[in-house]
Amino acid sequence: MRRESALPCKIHGWLWASLFLWAACFCLAAQARADTAAEIGRDARAALERLYHQEPKTRTLGEKAVAVLVFPSILKGGLLVGAEHGDGALLRRGKVSAYYTISAVSFGLQAGAQKFGYALFFMNEAALTFLDQSDGWSLGSGPTLVMVDEGYAASITTTTLTQDVYAVPFGEQGLMAGVGLEGSKISRANPD
Repeated sequence: MRRESALPCKIHGWLWASLFLWAACFCLAAQARADTAAEIGRDARAALERLYHQEPKTRTLGEKAVAVLVFPSILKGGLLVGAEHGDGALLRRGKVSAYYTISAVSFGLQAGAQKFGYALFFMNEAALTFLDQSDGWSLGSGPTLVMVDEGYAASITTTTLTQDVYAVPFGEQGLMAGVGLEGSKISRANPD
C-alpha cells in the first residue's frame, strides 16, 4: 500500500520557498559583512544624523546617552522561517569605539523582505558595560529596553528619560509587517 505525504502539496511549496528565502538572507548577510570598519563607521554616523533630522527629539536622546549603537542597514526576510542581519558601530562622543552585528532567526506566520536601521541609545555606563561583558546581548534581556516610536519620540524630554536603553527603528523599506527586537542578538565584531 502506497502511503501519501501527510502535508498537502501547497505546504511543501511554502516550506521550500521559506527555505529558499532563509538561505538568501544568510547570503545577503555574508555580503553585508564584507563592509570595512571605515564604511560601517561612516554609514553609522550618517544614519544617526539622518535620524536626528527626521526625528529631532531623538537628538535629546543622543545628547544624554553615554553611547549610541547604530545599525544603519539591517536586512530581514522570511516566509514562515525568517532571518535578519546587520552590522553597526558604537559611537561615543561621535567617534567609533567598537563594532557589532545584530542577527536573528524566527519562525511563524511571516512573509516578505525588509531593510531598516536601529539606533540603540545607552543612557548609563551600567547598560553599556552589560553590552560589553555579555557574550552576545539578546535584546529583551539585561538592561531595561524601551522601543521608541513616533508618538513616544514626540514626548521625549530630558526629564522623561528614565530607562537604560532606548531603541529607535528608522528607514523602514519593504513588505515585512512590523519590526520587532525580540530574539535579536547583538555580538561584538571585528571588521577588516
